[in-house]
Amino acid sequence: MGTTGGDRALLLKTAEDSGVHAVIAPQMGKQVVALQASIEDMATRFPGAFSGYKLKVVESHQSSKVDTSGTAKAIVSSFKKLGLDFDESEIEKVRHRVEQHERMGVPVEYIDGHAFHTYTLTSPDDTVCIEFKHNVCGRSIYAQGSVDAVIFLHEQIRSGATKKIYNMFDVLESGKMM
Repeated sequence: MGTTGGDRALLLKTAEDSGVHAVIAPQMGKQVVALQASIEDMATRFPGAFSGYKLKVVESHQSSKVDTSGTAKAIVSSFKKLGLDFDESEIEKVRHRVEQHERMGVPVEYIDGHAFHTYTLTSPDDTVCIEFKHNVCGRSIYAQGSVDAVIFLHEQIRSGATKKIYNMFDVLESGKMM
């Protein structure tokens, strides 16, 4: 299940209580998940490395998306471990079509299906700027990741795994992707 909406704890509890096997993640695009995992790994290995830096997060999705990106929230969580003082409420959501095209660079043909994120880290004296960016046009990346998740779950069930609830990090770590 790839979703950022709703009550995550309730979703996990419902899946666990039902006894089904599931991959539950706010992001199903394996390449974006790999970036997310890399930033989380950096946070684990180098906690506080960006203490004092400022963070600016801008995310753009089709206008029908009302919530803040779960991927942005997860990446912000990792950046906080790197020493950045940032609240999720500071994530800037861009949902206006003209701004998405003109400011964010979203191609017109993907206005109704895109995910553009920019994470900008700036030193306290503004002499260093580091950007992480991922731009997704269309939805095929999510479909491909969902297929990988299904194949992964099939393998888990076939092997008799006792664990039933997984995330996309588990799928990537298995190395069994198309």
